[in-house]
Amino acid sequence: MSDKLITAAMSARASAHAPYSDFLVGCAVESENGEIAQGANMENVCYRLGVCAEQSALAAAQIAFGLGKVKRVLVVGGPRSADETASGDPVMPCGGCRQAIMEAAQISGRDIEVTCCDHNGGQQVTTSISALLPAAFSFTKD
Repeated sequence: MSDKLITAAMSARASAHAPYSDFLVGCAVESENGEIAQGANMENVCYRLGVCAEQSALAAAQIAFGLGKVKRVLVVGGPRSADETASGDPVMPCGGCRQAIMEAAQISGRDIEVTCCDHNGGQQVTTSISALLPAAFSFTKD
């Protein structure tokens, strides 16, 4: 995995607003041209109004280069108190984020690569959005 993408996701994670869960998540979305958009989780005291890192990164990607150009998504996350020198468990996108990534895949016509990492980017699982969400909902306009 690209060090540039991990660095971008780690930088985004450092900007997360998670005062309630203390679970910081950063996401970097890479375009087919190598452009990178970032996002972080943003909690709100009205919990349902919070935004996942993947959703905020996809919104930034749409503005920066369009969902049709999304090639790769990298997520890093873990507790604020995590020991930076120790390994943790890779953080996987929630169901809603998987659906949002799948929509980008449907728009782009490619099976987007998704890499999930622990808090320091050390532990990684690389898969595809079709493997993470095999029975995705799709919508087609007539």
